[in-house]
Order: sequence, then C-alpha cells, then structure tokens
Amino acid sequence: MKKLIIINGPNLNLLGKREPNIYGSLSFTEFLDTVKSKYVNIELDYYQSNIEGELIDKLQEVGFSYDGIILNAAAYTHTSIGIGDVVKAIETPVIEVHISNTFSREEFRHQSYISPNARGVILGFGLQSYELAIQSFI
Repeated sequence: MKKLIIINGPNLNLLGKREPNIYGSLSFTEFLDTVKSKYVNIELDYYQSNIEGELIDKLQEVGFSYDGIILNAAAYTHTSIGIGDVVKAIETPVIEVHISNTFSREEFRHQSYISPNARGVILGFGLQSYELAIQSFI
C-alpha cells in the first residue's frame, strides 16, 4: 500500500470560507473525506500549518519514509527558501500543488522556490489538483 501525505501551508485551513471565487466552497476536510473513500488502497495522511518552521519540520519527518508528498505551501511557495531547501534535501518525491493558476494571478505568485526540486507541479485545477497529484504516484 502506498503511503502519501498532503501537506498544506498557510490559510488553506480556511478553504470553503476564504475567497470561494478562487478556492471554491468545499472545505478541505470535506474534499479529503471524498478522496480517501475513492483511493482506499492508499494510506493518505494530512497535515496543515500556518507556520513555516512547522512545515519544514513535517517535511523532514516524512521525507525519508513516505512514498510521496503532495505539497501546497501556499504563500510560502513564493517566499520560503527554507521550504525549497528541504524539498531538495529529502528523498521522498514531492509534487507541488496549487488550487489556482498562480500564473494568472499577481506577479509575485509566478516565482516558486519549490518547483526546481519537485518531481512535478500541478496547478489551476481547483481541488482536483490534489487528486491529479495522487494519481501521479499510482
């Protein structure tokens, strides 16, 4: 059984409430329940933090023992050299995910410190971006 983890960064705990025109009206918990019932042959864990250091700690913790990491570092994607460095340092492959098409948004969102070290990047497909990332590990 594959062991995957979804790691979400700042403000993604507000999905379903935050800017539904961009992020939709479904909470991440509701979405995750649906995905877990669909992929019963995958052990799918979940972690969310608004704190950069906690995200780095979690990536270090799981980065040598999981089969895959699906990472939406949210705003830290564009600012955190530390998260980019840990993605490079760990052995577990990382798929960078974004709900929105970051290239259709503000200029600062066009830069990613994660992409150069990620196995791949999926963005702009709403919450389905996470499911596409799961499928990439199957």
